Amino acid sequence: MIKSKYLTKVTDINKLYLEEVINVGDIVVDATMGNGYDTKYLAQKVGKNGFVYSFDVQEEAIKSTKKKLEKENLQDRVKLILDGHENMDKYVKEEVSCVVFNLGYLPRAKHQVITQPETTIKAIEFSLKLLKPHGIISIAIYTGHPGGMEEKNSVYEFVKNLNQSEFSVLECGFINQINNPPQLVLIEKKKEYL
Repeated sequence: MIKSKYLTKVTDINKLYLEEVINVGDIVVDATMGNGYDTKYLAQKVGKNGFVYSFDVQEEAIKSTKKKLEKENLQDRVKLILDGHENMDKYVKEEVSCVVFNLGYLPRAKHQVITQPETTIKAIEFSLKLLKPHGIISIAIYTGHPGGMEEKNSVYEFVKNLNQSEFSVLECGFINQINNPPQLVLIEKKKEYL
């Protein structure tokens, strides 16, 4: 049964899906580290035998996330990478069970530094190749900032053209919330294609 607390934030709804996908020992990717909440959550879910690759282009994100991980003694199962998610292919070589994106800007930091449509699409393309069968790419799209709607439109244009025999794409969002509520897009890889 879904508790009402899950119907308040896209990030909570996202975890309902991720709980079913991530197993102890899995390798996962946080494509947009931010303040480290998803990285910490993923590190807890994969356990001591799993691994998390976490990306961000801002030093503040690395520092904030490192503190969270050290406080919980999770730093040994995470690689914090100061680089854009579009360069994921330089670091991640294994199959992964999920890739998590939170598009937009780093809260409480410079709002001029935002994710960009071109680099985000490149990162999603590579993520699709990394996914194991029934793995998920989770994309929370925030649009209440300059450039946000353009990025959303680019992501939607890309994902709606994915082959439905290979991928399922789900859209989820709050339709009665004001101030540009975030949208959640989930992509599941159906099975292995050679």
